[in-house]
Amino acid sequence: MASIPGPSAGHAGPGAPTAGPGAAVTVDDLCDAPLTEVARRLRRRAVSPVELVDAYLARIVKAHRLRAFISVTGETAKRQARAAERQLHRGETGPLLGVPMALKDLLATRGVRTTAGSRILARWVPRQDATAVSRLRQAGAVMLGKLNLHEFAYGVSTSNPFFGIARNPWDPTRIPGGSSGGSAIAVVAGLCAGSLGTDTGGSIRIPAALCGCVGLKPTYGSVPVTGVLALGPSLDHVGPISRSVADARLLLEVIAGRRVRPASVKGMVIGVPDGFFGQQVEPGVARLVAATVSGLRADGARLRRVRLPAMVWSVAVQLVTLRAEAAAVHARWFPARSADYGVETRARLQLGHLVSGADYLLAQRLRQRLRDELRSVFEEVDVLAVPAVPLVAPRVGQPQVRWRNRQEPVDAALVRFTAPFNLTGAPALSVPCGLSQGLPVGIQLVGRWNDEATILAAGQAVEDRVGRLGRPFE
Repeated sequence: MASIPGPSAGHAGPGAPTAGPGAAVTVDDLCDAPLTEVARRLRRRAVSPVELVDAYLARIVKAHRLRAFISVTGETAKRQARAAERQLHRGETGPLLGVPMALKDLLATRGVRTTAGSRILARWVPRQDATAVSRLRQAGAVMLGKLNLHEFAYGVSTSNPFFGIARNPWDPTRIPGGSSGGSAIAVVAGLCAGSLGTDTGGSIRIPAALCGCVGLKPTYGSVPVTGVLALGPSLDHVGPISRSVADARLLLEVIAGRRVRPASVKGMVIGVPDGFFGQQVEPGVARLVAATVSGLRADGARLRRVRLPAMVWSVAVQLVTLRAEAAAVHARWFPARSADYGVETRARLQLGHLVSGADYLLAQRLRQRLRDELRSVFEEVDVLAVPAVPLVAPRVGQPQVRWRNRQEPVDAALVRFTAPFNLTGAPALSVPCGLSQGLPVGIQLVGRWNDEATILAAGQAVEDRVGRLGRPFE
């Protein structure tokens, strides 16, 4: 990866039924189809990658107000699509050959600027791809551009001070979540067939839940983060944001470089935690998650109540860990170029400099307790089922969420149920489980380390039962 400049440097919802192999569909229809369906039709030469790219680019222009994209690489995408078309005509294959994708602008892309949603890196053009990007290219993917995010991925609203406030496709007055907000918008609004995001405290799963798509945070270390701008190196993950669970499985196989074995929900033991994961949750969210868990039981899974008392420490442990690690990562620019940061990110980095070494060490001891507790629970169950986030998408600029007996900062509420699994490194999947107040809700399925297959099987069962959420964006 090229060196990063130093201080002196200037829709169709998931689970939607798709047309059968012989059914006539338009190119515009395919823009809303799952990635696996797009790839299948490309392999059969039922559609041209060039036509697909043109259709996606037209949609990107129409959806400009959502602020999903930072950079659109239209001419490059057309060139790649023509090359893919020639390969398909020659009978060549690849799991993603000709499939148009877009990437969170935190992953380095050779020859295409990678801004990290920041002013500091606004002109940085890497010389090498991130490893995950390279694997997508090797699989044949076509790249439409780079997607909006919270500045340096340090936040959960994607209200970016330099590249625009990203808007939820279900209600543009609301946030899409973050930091991978542009990725979720693009997938749900049919602006690309699939995307990659990053997740340090929930940044894949939060926007997936709030926008109504699938988001997978794999096991820590299972997908290389080489070439991805770090935020909290012991917390950072790369994973897919997609329209369907099958899409997430395929993308994981490509970027992790391994096959994900099939699994069944029948006989699976689903853990339903008491306490922490049931507190301060909107009633509509709680009802949908409970109904979805009941549906898993009807599909052949067994339910078991479990306790995770140490999880009450996870918010504080995440805060200390991330503040300290982000301050260390940004030492190359901060405070030397503090004026070039947005107000919110600058304040968070300033707070990071107040974390002592003793605080960090104590947080890591508590973090080990969280891992040990989770490992013990996974001796009894196969999957944990909890809300991905405790509320539906907040409004743009909303600072607090009001619970019955207290208020909570919106960003703290949004990471409350996702951050524990960054701290522990366990794989976690957010799958849409319905609508509350006309807005998407996600259930989070958490598995044993390196057992993405089991949570994907549970997620597929949820998707099969819930069906499509509908198309939010016109």
